[in-house]
Amino acid sequence: MNLTKLVTAAGLAFTLGACSTANNVDTLNETGATGSPFTQKLTEEYRQIAAFERDEMYDWDDAEYFADKGLRAAEGNTVKPEMLEDWDLPSDKIDELTKARASLNEAFNNNARRNHPDLAGHAQGRFDCWVEQQEENHQPEDIAACREEFYAAMSELNGAMGQKQEAAPEMEEEAMEPQQFTVYFGFDDATVASSQMSKVRNALRVAEDMDDVRLSVTGHTDTAGPSDYNQELSLNRAQNVRDALVSRGVYPDNISVAARGESEPANPTGDGVRARENRRVEITVQ
Repeated sequence: MNLTKLVTAAGLAFTLGACSTANNVDTLNETGATGSPFTQKLTEEYRQIAAFERDEMYDWDDAEYFADKGLRAAEGNTVKPEMLEDWDLPSDKIDELTKARASLNEAFNNNARRNHPDLAGHAQGRFDCWVEQQEENHQPEDIAACREEFYAAMSELNGAMGQKQEAAPEMEEEAMEPQQFTVYFGFDDATVASSQMSKVRNALRVAEDMDDVRLSVTGHTDTAGPSDYNQELSLNRAQNVRDALVSRGVYPDNISVAARGESEPANPTGDGVRARENRRVEITVQ
């Protein structure tokens, strides 16, 4: 999620008086939708997306963002489909998404919201799902599911409106690029903090989508302390991340472990400097 959307999400949360992601999603689950049949359907769409992002994907930012959209829809507001420039999308996907959004807006301009509210609301929900998954770009099955559901919804909507029904363009299978996740550590600490476990879970989700997956786990430290001590500390950090992966189902032989000590800082500093960005373990999934 890029900065523009984060700012928007923060503003929405402030307006609605929401104080946490959990509260936003729970509040949406407990809120009865008002307004038109379209906004009521849209509320349900965003309810499903927000719950999935929080409970299945552990993506707190996007869960909060879509919960806020759902709360606005529940108040009877006509919430628009996602603006593509608010997302950090792969450049080769923007053209198709732009055309998809244009087709959705064309249907809206032809009174789809009023005449076919359930189909129109479902199409918008699937479009926003597709955009969110495409930005993350590491779960091809989830991307394909949202995309195909959008095209199916648009085909049904266009048919109900007496318009031409178009099949989804063929989606080329793409080789998964290596993905990297960074787990940060406290000073002189090798424990994987609970606040950093989402990085481990994200790496696991990517690994599940790959055949013959390999993971490399590389530990690092900042420059505070003796270099030989830091070498050992970086190894302990890497081993603890490896153990977290193994305990969650990764076959041990699929994980390689390395320790770099203070030799490869993310932020080069002088000797004896405490720097959080250098106290890390990098997980590469490929």
